[in-house]
Amino acid sequence: MQEILDFFSENDHFARHCGIVLLEVKPAWAKAKMEIQPHHMNGAKTVHGGAIFTLADFTFAAAANSQGQLALAINTSISFFKPTHGNTTLYAEAEELAVNRRLGYYQVKITDNKQQLVAQFQGTAYRKEKSLLQEP
Repeated sequence: MQEILDFFSENDHFARHCGIVLLEVKPAWAKAKMEIQPHHMNGAKTVHGGAIFTLADFTFAAAANSQGQLALAINTSISFFKPTHGNTTLYAEAEELAVNRRLGYYQVKITDNKQQLVAQFQGTAYRKEKSLLQEP
């Protein structure tokens, strides 16, 4: 699992740019965090939905690829439940709900540092017949 964690930490430049840190990866599961900074805020002075989506999508990708088989998103959706303000850390926890030869279905819960549910993300990944770590 360390190899998968290292792969995402080193190669997902957008997530790193956004301040997202992958905390843990297990088979069919991943957890990440994002410390909220001023650049994550929108005009309403709450955390931008795109920032929350990016955290969820990155964590979904880590869980979907956690066993080393290359998996790419083909469908995602997110529901926002609670506005989040600055001076907090958001956590995303992704888990696999179902998988077959070609598709994986995942749920990601995004919570704040008080364990309050901020958003929920669902994603479907297409599983290719290729290793994540294989050179192109």
